[in-house]
Amino acid sequence: MIFDAVILAGGGARRLGGVDKPALPVGARALLDRVLDACPDARTTVVVGDRRPTARPVRWTRETPPGGGPLAALDAGLHETTAPLVLVLSADLPFLDGPTVRALLDAAGVDGDGAVLRDPDSRDQPLVAAYRTEALRREIALLATEHGSLRDLPLRVLTAELELTPVSVTERAPLASFDCDTWEDLAAARARIREHGNVLDEWMTAVKNELGIDVAVDTKTLLDLARDAAHGVARPAAPLTTFLVGYAAAQAAASGADPAQAVAEASRKAADLALRWAAEAEAEADADAQKGGSG
Repeated sequence: MIFDAVILAGGGARRLGGVDKPALPVGARALLDRVLDACPDARTTVVVGDRRPTARPVRWTRETPPGGGPLAALDAGLHETTAPLVLVLSADLPFLDGPTVRALLDAAGVDGDGAVLRDPDSRDQPLVAAYRTEALRREIALLATEHGSLRDLPLRVLTAELELTPVSVTERAPLASFDCDTWEDLAAARARIREHGNVLDEWMTAVKNELGIDVAVDTKTLLDLARDAAHGVARPAAPLTTFLVGYAAAQAAASGADPAQAVAEASRKAADLALRWAAEAEAEADADAQKGGSG
């Protein structure tokens, strides 16, 4: 499905004391980068706001005048798009994910003027939505004519004129609509990422982004390998073994192998070796014990 993305990143962040909110880290990654990760397949990604470093290239623009409000910012972003569908997002969504984005795009492509995410409190979130570009341009032009300017107009005056399909937050991604408007929100997001059930996946994602790699990682397989190496050989063998597995997988991938399969195959071989090593050590220990008993 062909779509463009417009991310609004130029708000004043008044409740955060005017800091550069999109650059604030959650899980050691900027909020804006986390949102960009949710829509990597956009044909064109436009960020409305001041330029700042990002994890992948984007097109920058700014509303006139700067600080003219979300509707003016959306209009500025639309001028840089050409796809029939446009994904519109705020830059402060730490838990937005790809499946939620795809659900919005799928719903927007059926009928009406687009699709909007409905949060757990049954409120529609117009800055987590996919719109038909033609419908957005039409209504924005009408509003500009009616009011003489888009400055400081709220988004609800736009969405009230559109026929939008609600897409409810799923159990799999209950926090997809969570945004960081306050310091308390930011603290809650950071705490959530460090919870036991989330921290490993979040860490792996952060490392892959930092290293500029995109490979499916079977976390359980690697952890089992590290356990076997640590217990069957020696504790320092765990990190050294996983490093060697990564190196071997990289060599295989460079020769044309599928990266995920290369990791899995290298992990399997190393795990088998660790188990054989442990079995040999146990056999030697048993033999020594029998010798000691017979003496």
